[in-house]
Amino acid sequence: MNGRKNNRAIELGNYIVQNECTVRDAAKYFEMGKSTVHKDVTERLPHLDRPLFEKVRKILDYNLSVRHLRGGEATKQKCLNAHK
Repeated sequence: MNGRKNNRAIELGNYIVQNECTVRDAAKYFEMGKSTVHKDVTERLPHLDRPLFEKVRKILDYNLSVRHLRGGEATKQKCLNAHK
């Protein structure tokens, strides 16, 4: 089972780096929970492939820094669509 989890962590890391996507996007693509994706890329990946983890960490940190902007934009669009 650990081999499969390790392969999954590396596969998730590669997907996030190649697509510069969020944990939510990766979870949807691989049809699994956000918590599982997050655990794989933050806890398992550093022990398996440190350079890949550091690339993933940069993307996750960026996504965290713009989270409030994405949420605000989504709310703005929701309100504009509701008033039409």
